[in-house]
Amino acid sequence: MYDSHWLVFYRKKEKNDMNHRTKRYRNTLTFLQKVLPAPATILDLGVRNEFSEIMEQNGYKVYNTKGEDLDIFPEIVKEYKVDAVCAFQIFEHMIAPFNVLREIESTKLITSIPLDLWFAKAYRGKTDIRDRHYHEFEDWQFDWLLEKSGWTLKKTEKWTSSVNKIGFRPILRKFTPRFYAVFAEKD
Repeated sequence: MYDSHWLVFYRKKEKNDMNHRTKRYRNTLTFLQKVLPAPATILDLGVRNEFSEIMEQNGYKVYNTKGEDLDIFPEIVKEYKVDAVCAFQIFEHMIAPFNVLREIESTKLITSIPLDLWFAKAYRGKTDIRDRHYHEFEDWQFDWLLEKSGWTLKKTEKWTSSVNKIGFRPILRKFTPRFYAVFAEKD
């Protein structure tokens, strides 16, 4: 009996997580295609993931970092000669994203972050030490970080998170932007 209830709960959670990811991936890909049409070569900060494959299926050549700690080894990004660097949902996990932003030699950066929400605490995964948010930025804070590290903002977009749950916070999430995407360049 317990197992069947758990399975129903898990399937509902899995479906909700997939809807959330599907919307985020669709919005991220649309933003990427607007600011950097394929074909293009990308360094995607972070380990290879579902979205790396989506970018490749849409005409991009994608290289990923290999899970190195970019706070400790920010110079790793210099090893790649690419048209652009992408960092989708990466900088919130770093203690000092300024350092890696300064090391990037590509002149184009496409990035997204989760925005700080007044009604939710910063995310902290329980089982993976890397699956934690050190920062959840407000848009102006992230803009300032990019500008201070030598980038000029060219285009930004925000979108909401689709959470199909009942409650006060899920209702707020339908109307409050959760994700912030930025295209920036440097000389």
